[in-house]
Amino acid sequence: MGLVAMAGAITLLAAGGLSENMVFFLTPTELEAKGTEIIDQPIRLGGQVKPASIDWNDNTTDLRFIMFEGDVDIPVESTGAAPAMFRDGIGVVVEGTYSDDGVFRATNLMVKHSNEYAPPEHSEDVRDTYKSLLDSSPK
Repeated sequence: MGLVAMAGAITLLAAGGLSENMVFFLTPTELEAKGTEIIDQPIRLGGQVKPASIDWNDNTTDLRFIMFEGDVDIPVESTGAAPAMFRDGIGVVVEGTYSDDGVFRATNLMVKHSNEYAPPEHSEDVRDTYKSLLDSSPK
């Protein structure tokens, strides 16, 4: 009887901890559909950076941009330097919370990229490629 009670208590604790630590992954369309239900909940939001929407402030390291999917736009605010590959039109995933003012406040920003490697096409000899890389490196 004691083992059953202990197993039940462990299951209850695990289930409670799991629900507190869950982070939903949503697209802008799904986020808009959830409305106020998702406000101030930790979520991951995945979409594309809308062209000509990036506003970067060097002095304060504040980054603002619009993430979109189809005809749904979500304004995003983030602090800190963006990843090197961050640019207009690229796929991104942001972690943070959606506020009642309609702005997603990101604590983490990740760039989505292909995991497929494509070797350089301009040279048949790999030694030529390495030589060009070495010649162009800062000294």
